Amino acid sequence: MPRSQKNDNFIDKTFTIVADILLRIFPASNDEKRAFTYYRNGMSAQSEGEYAEALQNYYQALRLEIDAYDRSYMLYNIGLIHSSNGQQSKALEYYYQALDRNPRLSQALNNIAIIYHYRGEQALINNQDEVSKIFFDKAADYWKEAIRLAPTSYIKARNWLSRRNDD
Repeated sequence: MPRSQKNDNFIDKTFTIVADILLRIFPASNDEKRAFTYYRNGMSAQSEGEYAEALQNYYQALRLEIDAYDRSYMLYNIGLIHSSNGQQSKALEYYYQALDRNPRLSQALNNIAIIYHYRGEQALINNQDEVSKIFFDKAADYWKEAIRLAPTSYIKARNWLSRRNDD
């Protein structure tokens, strides 16, 4: 059964209906339409915690989608799944790929910063002060750029940067 027929909550059903209407109205190639369907199914599976299914859909969408901006969100979502699964290095790869296609994707910048911040904390726990400083500096750079792009977002990052500068 196609995922669009499995959706049983109001928001997913509404999104599916609206997306289907848009696909019919706007001119797009068959590959673009199929890519969007895979992407939509990937988002639905991801929201239900069905990560393997979501990844399959995102990879299919990437095979068909040629628009760099649209691909950036597919890559970003793949990064989210890898991050959720504890695969931080793999998540970083996909976040960087997303940024290559869309340098204004502040969410990817934020998530990269979170990973570097976490690595900095782990280095501190292991008494690796110099290594932690390198990771914290990287986190700061990515958070500064994320905040520059989305000034009203990332309040915790802004607070961390403020406390860091006070030290």
